[in-house]
Amino acid sequence: MKSIFLVFIFALIANLGRSSQILVPMDETQTNHLKSYGVAFWMLENDLVIEWLLNYRGGSFLFPHLKAVEEELIIRGVKYEIVSDGQANSIKNQIANPEVNQEVVQLEKAPKIAVYTPAGTMPWDDAVTMVLEYAEIPYDKIYDSAVVMGVLPKYDWLHLHHEDFTGQYGKFYARYRGEAWYKKQVEDAEADAKMLGFQKVSELKLQVANNIKNFVAGGGFLFTMCSGTDSYDIALAAHNTDICEYMYDGDGIDPNCQQELDFGNTFAFKDFLLVKDPLMYEYSNIDGTELHRLPENQDKFTLFDFSAKWDIVPTMLTQCHTDVIDGFMGQTTDFKKDLIKPNVLILGENKSLGTARYLHGEMGQGTWTFYGGHDPEDFQHMVGDPPTDLNLHPNSPGYRLILNNILFPAAKKKKRKT
Repeated sequence: MKSIFLVFIFALIANLGRSSQILVPMDETQTNHLKSYGVAFWMLENDLVIEWLLNYRGGSFLFPHLKAVEEELIIRGVKYEIVSDGQANSIKNQIANPEVNQEVVQLEKAPKIAVYTPAGTMPWDDAVTMVLEYAEIPYDKIYDSAVVMGVLPKYDWLHLHHEDFTGQYGKFYARYRGEAWYKKQVEDAEADAKMLGFQKVSELKLQVANNIKNFVAGGGFLFTMCSGTDSYDIALAAHNTDICEYMYDGDGIDPNCQQELDFGNTFAFKDFLLVKDPLMYEYSNIDGTELHRLPENQDKFTLFDFSAKWDIVPTMLTQCHTDVIDGFMGQTTDFKKDLIKPNVLILGENKSLGTARYLHGEMGQGTWTFYGGHDPEDFQHMVGDPPTDLNLHPNSPGYRLILNNILFPAAKKKKRKT
């Protein structure tokens, strides 16, 4: 009997010695950073709690060592390492050192994701949709009618396709008004506004913007890029006036519209000046695109370094394997700092131009993040350009920032407990 007991003990010790976890490094050694996020999301969908090691080897993930997880990592081409429980505990003890700017955050539940985008758009029309597809992260497409009818509370995280919330159709009139795609865009928008009971597209877009604001105030997570950033805030500021010329809404602009802007109603920006010329491809002076006259190889922006133990949210949003990221243009490329509200957190900046690229803030119970530029792997994207192939950019730092935002809601419940 004693010998059987000893055999059992030795077997238990041997089994414990083999107990291990999976470390997915997110530093320069990782073969596919973008699909790593997809595996993390897949695990959350399957009710597995994972750990995000902030600032440890580029923001690595620690997964349970399960055969199904290992197979998924292999299938998706993600590099991983098997570490013993003892090694994992040693890593976490190192991270817990008050002198080390690192932290462990548990990710607990996959957020339900919606992308606000018109019907018929292709994934490559928008960087976020493209990286969601590449990382194999599921999402729903919604648009104006769904938002007006109150669908947003079903979701945790919302991305705004590069939209014009001012009702000026991206201010493409001067260059593209003769193009079939532009005419179809206007026709569809006017039909939708009429169907939903609005006299103008700008009125419909304002209602959509207000519903999105209520979504954030109620605890939602909002993320948007390019013109979905400043045009959204401009629409909120212009809720009591008409900033659209006759070719956009059939009547003239309110001559006092600048004075009637309500900056108290915006998320990020204040004191900006409208660009009233309907033939100029710009909404306001918020955007810093015209400042980008430097060569492409010199156009960079830098991520701020936050305290992982005290500033957990901005630390999560800036996880990357590099602090300096190649710039990329858009209808809205970045934001002039003097027009940003003082309570807004700047996550990334173009130091040479004095502009902000990446912003974050709180509104009510929720949060929002604005990220300038159109496509992190296409320096100057033009209408009609071929789509970016993310198979050629599996380690894109600029795209990693988008995916940080997608995982961020999974950690919020844990954050509120601490």
